[in-house]
Amino acid sequence: MTSRATHRRTVLLASAAALTAGCGSDGGGDGGTATTAPATPGDPAATDAPSGTASPAGPALATTSDIPVGGGTVFTEEKVVVTQPTAGQFKAFSAVCTHQGCLVNKVADGTIDCPCHGSKYRVADGAVAAGPAPRPLPARQITVSGESITLA
Repeated sequence: MTSRATHRRTVLLASAAALTAGCGSDGGGDGGTATTAPATPGDPAATDAPSGTASPAGPALATTSDIPVGGGTVFTEEKVVVTQPTAGQFKAFSAVCTHQGCLVNKVADGTIDCPCHGSKYRVADGAVAAGPAPRPLPARQITVSGESITLA
């Protein structure tokens, strides 16, 4: 075996390992447990900045009026879904399905829906409403400051 053949095999094996690591059968992630809670106005977990101060979070995802009561919006680029289960209560979850790692694509009739295999999650808490998803969507932390919603 020549050094060129060895080098090619090493590159191919490393590439295969990287691809396999990115395509875990259960969606990867943190096992469905969240280390941060979604922010809700008035909730101690919320990190609302006082009026007139800059928010410590990144750019705004949406305004509060963009998120329908009882529904939500999927932000594909950020891989997050923001919901408003009841008026003034905002929640955020990973948009990555815990079944096979597909991105959820819509929020309708009180559920966050995955197009790949039909998994559905509840808008209020990310819990599995219909399988085959094995775990809830992990919570993501958001900041609600005035009318602005940002990822924390």
